[in-house]
Amino acid sequence: MPSSPGPAIVDPGRSNASTIAADMETGSHELTVRGYSGTKGLGVGKGILSAAFSIGGHSCSDCISLYLQLLVDDDQGDNGDVKAQFKFCLLDQGEPVPSYTLTSKRQEFARIKSHAWGWAKFIRRKELEESPHIEDDTFRISCHVTVPKIRAEETQVHFLTSPSKTDLHRHLRDLLESNVGADVKFRVGRETFTAHRSILAARSPVFRAELFGWMKEKWAAQVRIDDMEPRVFGAMLHFIYTDSLPQIEGDRRVMAQHLLVAADRYCLVGLKMICEDMLRNFIDTNTAATTLELAEQQGCRRLKERCLNFLKNPGNTIAVMATDGFEHLMSSYPSLVKDLLAKVSP
Repeated sequence: MPSSPGPAIVDPGRSNASTIAADMETGSHELTVRGYSGTKGLGVGKGILSAAFSIGGHSCSDCISLYLQLLVDDDQGDNGDVKAQFKFCLLDQGEPVPSYTLTSKRQEFARIKSHAWGWAKFIRRKELEESPHIEDDTFRISCHVTVPKIRAEETQVHFLTSPSKTDLHRHLRDLLESNVGADVKFRVGRETFTAHRSILAARSPVFRAELFGWMKEKWAAQVRIDDMEPRVFGAMLHFIYTDSLPQIEGDRRVMAQHLLVAADRYCLVGLKMICEDMLRNFIDTNTAATTLELAEQQGCRRLKERCLNFLKNPGNTIAVMATDGFEHLMSSYPSLVKDLLAKVSP
């Protein structure tokens, strides 16, 4: 997503100190895009670079589309390619929006021109423009990067969260990916996942009861889960360990629906709120009825209110009534449909 013509404006952030853990260094960069409406005439594939910033001796430029690029500085010499993991967050009142917080896998950045990693569709323009996250034609993005440290001196970066919290989530993610100390296996479809009982129990009262309560003998060896897709279970595990979602490939709305059901099943309140927030941005005449039914099933008050507000418009209601989802809603929740129609009747 390009910014407006002219130089991008970088806010100073909340602090100005780096954190070094072992041979890795982590930092954040915050970008403010003012004059968003002026970006629409730039054309597809064109963007404007943010100000360059340095983390661990590597210069990066946050291209609002959103991509992270490794810049070559002839004065610093060639330090070779570098592997980095990064996270982009859309900010609201200075805080990350969970449904628009994406974390990459560890990627290798080559020191060649225009080599970058990121997301071509971080957020739809329509979703951004209709969201409360853009105000006075301005929105903000943070980029959190972890790279190998190549120089010992202090590097200036801008942190948006406390270093201890950032390190904890990174270490837990690494623990999940390494399988070190894992003591429980889950068979989901044709895939097997390994995890740590204590972490699952600490995050979910359902896992606590199943792994340490009266059902623990049943769960002693390998746990079989037949009513969940492997990618959904994997994303849920990632959230349990990191409090964030991994990069979602494919239809984000469908993934959010499945994750919402999983979050409700395992009493993961934070994940449930993230899924609600995601689905609130996908409500239109084709999805309103099915989303309203899901919200009613899972007890999602905010999501239900968003659907009902959308359906207060008589034109929207008429269009939704012509969908298959509305027919299913009528058969499953006739009293809800009756109340809905009473509210929109002239």
